[in-house]
Amino acid sequence: MYRMELGAHIKEHRTKQGLSQDDLAERIYVSRQTISNWETGRTYPDVQSLLLLSNVFDATVDSLIKGDVEAMAKAMDEAVKKYNALSTAAVVSGAVFLALAAWGAFQYEWGWGMHMVPTIVFAVIALLVLVVAFMHAERIKKQHDLQTYREVLAFSRGERVDRDTIEGKREREMKPWVKGVRTSVQILVGAGVGGAIGIGIGMLAKLLA
Repeated sequence: MYRMELGAHIKEHRTKQGLSQDDLAERIYVSRQTISNWETGRTYPDVQSLLLLSNVFDATVDSLIKGDVEAMAKAMDEAVKKYNALSTAAVVSGAVFLALAAWGAFQYEWGWGMHMVPTIVFAVIALLVLVVAFMHAERIKKQHDLQTYREVLAFSRGERVDRDTIEGKREREMKPWVKGVRTSVQILVGAGVGGAIGIGIGMLAKLLA
């Protein structure tokens, strides 16, 4: 993590204007936790957020960042690379898990019970990798207040993140437990689809045998 003065500048301007973290978050379309992360130096605002902050504080972007440009660029580059690596790991492990789920279902359909043990072991390993990569990627998304696919895509490309959208506001208003249930259902549906494909292929192979 790079030591930057930007967080102190944000907090200074916010307190001078008598704004709470919630007040400032509402004005620039981010969460209160994001403001807290900026002020404590855990994360940093992107270009769009800096412009919005400068408008709220009636200050120039240069006065806010004051020599932190290079550190911010390095931190952003590292965050983007880390997120892209985690996303790739999640996608690959997810694909492997679905393939193994289909193969396991195929083995079960054909009565290859003993051959299913290594398949199950590797499927569990792939699932664990998927969960770990997903959790770390979600942590980065939370730190940088990324809620929609467009926001994530822009961040992964190192582009400006536009949070002032209807979809973005709707996602930010959604309860965390609702998002958790939605994600869990998506994972279960994926596993079910993989199993169904495997059973279907097994049954078809039996019919053609």
